[in-house]
Amino acid sequence: MNLDASVDLAGIALQPGEPTLLGATWTGAGVNFAVQCDGARRVDLCLFDASGEREVARLGMPDLTHGIACGFLPAPIGAPGLIYGYRVDGPYDPTHGMRFNSNKLLIDPYARALSGRFEWNDAVFGFSHEEGGDHPDARDSAPHVYKSRVIDANFDWGDDHSPATPWRDSVVYELHVKGFTQLHMDVPENLRGKYLGLAHPVVINHLKRLGVTAVELLPVQSFISERETLRRDLSNYWGYNPIAYFAPAMEYAVSDAVNEFKRMVKALHAAGIEVILDVVFNHTAEGNQLGPTLSLKGLNNAGFYRLDPQQPRLYQDRTGCGNTLAIGHAPTLQLVIDCLRYWVEEMRVDGFRFDLAAVLGRDDGRFRTDASFFKAVAEESSLRYVKMIAEPWDVGPDGYQLGRFPPGWSEWNDLYRDTTRGFWRGNPGDLGRFAERFAGSSDLFRASGRRPSASVNYVSCHDGFTLYDIVAYEEKHNEANGEENRDGHNHNLSWNCGVEGPTDRSDINDLRQRQLRNLLGTLLLSQGVPMLQAGDEFGRTQRGNNNAYCQDNAISWVDWSSAKDYFELTDFVCALIALRRRSPGLRRETFLKGARQSDREHKDVSWRHPSGNELNAGDWHDPDARSVGVLIGHAFADMHGNANGHLLYLCNAGSESITFVLPRALRGVQWHVVFDTAHWHAHDAAQRQVPHDNYLLAAHSSALLADGYAPASLHMARDAHH
Repeated sequence: MNLDASVDLAGIALQPGEPTLLGATWTGAGVNFAVQCDGARRVDLCLFDASGEREVARLGMPDLTHGIACGFLPAPIGAPGLIYGYRVDGPYDPTHGMRFNSNKLLIDPYARALSGRFEWNDAVFGFSHEEGGDHPDARDSAPHVYKSRVIDANFDWGDDHSPATPWRDSVVYELHVKGFTQLHMDVPENLRGKYLGLAHPVVINHLKRLGVTAVELLPVQSFISERETLRRDLSNYWGYNPIAYFAPAMEYAVSDAVNEFKRMVKALHAAGIEVILDVVFNHTAEGNQLGPTLSLKGLNNAGFYRLDPQQPRLYQDRTGCGNTLAIGHAPTLQLVIDCLRYWVEEMRVDGFRFDLAAVLGRDDGRFRTDASFFKAVAEESSLRYVKMIAEPWDVGPDGYQLGRFPPGWSEWNDLYRDTTRGFWRGNPGDLGRFAERFAGSSDLFRASGRRPSASVNYVSCHDGFTLYDIVAYEEKHNEANGEENRDGHNHNLSWNCGVEGPTDRSDINDLRQRQLRNLLGTLLLSQGVPMLQAGDEFGRTQRGNNNAYCQDNAISWVDWSSAKDYFELTDFVCALIALRRRSPGLRRETFLKGARQSDREHKDVSWRHPSGNELNAGDWHDPDARSVGVLIGHAFADMHGNANGHLLYLCNAGSESITFVLPRALRGVQWHVVFDTAHWHAHDAAQRQVPHDNYLLAAHSSALLADGYAPASLHMARDAHH
C-alpha cells in the first residue's frame, strides 16, 4: 500500500509476528516483518509515504527475542507496495564490534525490492568523523538511502520449467544485462539495457542461433557505486558491490524489477536457455570501519562480518573490498542459503556463479571443502540440481583453490585461459600444459572424483581483455579509468599480431581473424564446459581496457553494429557449437585416458607429432614445439548409440607452415576437412576431401578433420548467415 495524506495512522501498532518468516512477507491479511538483529535493544519499523521521501510512522517491533525482531502489520496498511526501513537501537561500541545507531535507516537484508535512490552523503556513515569514529553520528540518513518495499510475489509462470541442460551439454554465455542490449537498434529504445531487453525476441533469437544453453548474468543483486569511483565521474558498472541480496537491481527495470526479471527468465526458459546469476556473497558495499551504515552493519555487525579478533573495530578483508561476510556465523549462513533458495524457487534461476568463492569455504580462516557453507548447500533440497560455479580464489592467505571445491561444483578455470592464450601466442614449452587443458584438466579434478564438466573453460570474460583485444593489444590501455593505467592485470598473455590496436593493414587484420578462430576453435573443441563472453562472436572490443568495471558507456557496451562486419566469425561460432552438440566425443562424462579398446583401431585420444607418430617424452618437453595433432576417437554416436568415427584437430602456433602426416583413417576411409582457420570464408565449399595422406597447415592456424564415419550433420555450413 502507498501511504498518503488520506491514510489515518493514528493509534496504529504492530501485532505479534512470526520470527521464522524473515523479511517482509505479504500473507493476504497483512505483512509479517522479521529481521535478525542480535544484540539490539529496540527495533523500529519505519513507514514512508508513496514517494519514499517522508517518514510517516515509526512502530516499535513488539517481539525481540533470540536475536530476531518481528511484528505483524494488518491490511490495509500492511500490504504490497508499502515502503519501509528499520532503525535499530543498541550499543555503539566499535572496540567490541558493535555499531548500532538508530539515526541510520537500514535496508531489510531480506527485502525483495528497493525503492528510491542512494546518494553519498556524510549522514550515511554511522560514526562521527569529528570524533574519530568513537561516537555515533547523530544525523538522519533516511533522505539519502534506499528504502525497502513490500511485494506481492504472485506471478503467472504458466508452463515454465527449467531447461535443466546437463553440464556435459552446456555452453555458457556471460553477459551484462545493460551492456548487452544498450546499443541494440532492433530492441525498442525503452527496453534497451533492461531485463525486458534481454527477453526481446531479436535478442533471444541471436542466443538460439549461436546455440548457447545458458546466460550467466553479471551481478543483478542490488548494488551501489563506490564514492571514490563516482568522484571520478565513473560508476560501478559491473555491480560487484551489493547492498540487498534478494532485490533485483532497479537500474535494469522499466518500472517493476521483480516482475520484469521473472518475465525475462520465463522468456529465456521458453527458448531453452538457462539463467545463471553471478552472485557476490563475499562482501557488501558497507566496506570497512570507514564505510557507511546501510544494512547489516547496523543490524548485527559482529554477526554478519568477520572482524579482527585482536581489534574488533577493524574488519578482516579477504576480498579487497573492505569487509568479508562471516559465512561461518549462523545468521550470515542462513541469510545466504535463504537468498539462494529464494532466487531458485521464486525467481526460477538455474544456477549461480560465486564471486571470490574461496571466501565461502573459510569458516575459521582456512579453506575447507567441508566448510559449513558447502554442507548447507548440499543439504538444501531446492539447490540439489542447481548449477554451482566457483570463482575459485580470493585475496586471503592460501587464496587460490582451483580444483579443490566439493563434488558437484564446477569452477572457472583460469589455467585453461592462460594456457590457451599462451599456446596460441607461441609461448615456449606450453605443449604439455595445452594438452592437459584441452583434455579437461584431469590433473585438477580427477583425484576428487569429479568430471570434465567441473572445468568451466574460457579464454576471455568480463574481467580482462575481450577476445578481440587479446589479438589486438599487448598492453592494457586503462587510462579512461582515471587511475593512471595502474589498475588491471599486466600479465595478459596477449599478442597484437604486429601492431598495437586498430590498423588498416590487411595482413595484420587477416592474422587477427585467424587467431580469433584458433582461440574459439580450441575452446569449443576442448573437454569441459565452454564459456563465451558476450560479443566475442563478432569481435567486440574495449579498446584495450582490461578492467572496465567502471565504464558504463560504449567502452563496455556490446557494439552490435560490428556484427555486420564479423558475420563470418559469428557463423564460425554457430557451426562449432552445432558441431559440439552433434559430437558426444567432445562432451565426455569421463576423462580421456589415451587408452585403446580391444575392438577399436584408435585410442580415445592420441597426441600426434607432425611426422605422424605419437608424441614421445622428448616431444612433450621440446621448448620449440609449436604444433600438435589431437586424434579424438569414438567421436560420434550412430542411431543405435554406438560410438564411432574420429576427429583430428591440427594446431600450428608457429610462424611457418607445416605439413602433418595424417594417421590412417579407420578401414582406409578418407579424411575430410571440417574447417581450416586459414581458409574460412562464406563462399568456401562445404566439407572437402583431403586428397593425400598429409595436410599442409599454414602458420598460426588450426584445422579440424573428420573421417568418413562422421554424420552428414557434422558439415559446417558456411552460408548460415544468409
